[in-house]
Amino acid sequence: MKGLENKNFIPNLSFDCVIFGFNGKLLKILILEYQNTGVYALPGGFIEIDQSIDDAAKQGVKERTGLDNVYLDQFYIFGNVDRADPGHMKRILTANNDNTEENSWMLERFNTVGYYALINYEEVTPTPDEYSDSIGWYAIDELPKLMMDHNNIVEKALQVLRSNLSEKLIGMNLLPSKFTMKQLQMVFEAVLDQKLRRTTFQRKMLSLDILERHEKLFQGKAHKAPYQYSFK
Repeated sequence: MKGLENKNFIPNLSFDCVIFGFNGKLLKILILEYQNTGVYALPGGFIEIDQSIDDAAKQGVKERTGLDNVYLDQFYIFGNVDRADPGHMKRILTANNDNTEENSWMLERFNTVGYYALINYEEVTPTPDEYSDSIGWYAIDELPKLMMDHNNIVEKALQVLRSNLSEKLIGMNLLPSKFTMKQLQMVFEAVLDQKLRRTTFQRKMLSLDILERHEKLFQGKAHKAPYQYSFK
């Protein structure tokens, strides 16, 4: 973002991405820390005049994760009058020796479009942006205090993800192409933050008619081999 000129971007509009990471057991979120400020934030950015908001968000996620074709869901627009906090951005610009007068447009109030993604964080090499000296994965219950309303953005994203998880998982490259019912259940338990009964969960998943059953996965005793599934 260093050296940005406001004439290249849509005024007072940004995007912020809640990138959920899951490795089969733990659910985490990708968080930036800005240089010499102690300020933490979600990955985000601005939208160029000739660029769609979706394309800007996809580009931002690729720059932070290195992943192409990440499933992104636009889930909410955050536009409260009091969401702006020019103090945080001024500290970030000052810490990076940027001209605060030239970049004063970045201190204005922005409405931001929220996106979320769910990916396997073991496939990611996180890359900070020009203003950040670190970026890393934080457990859901260990998030630091984030700038402005970013903690609220995380809560809203988690709420939306939980409400339609069975539908959204189909488009996310989170599970292998073929997976066991146990692997699928572990995703649900991590996102929902609760233990689920195996028989109840399996019955529910099969009733949704979104799974196709395949051959068994033989790893040990044949009579205990679980069936493999894929999304239709």
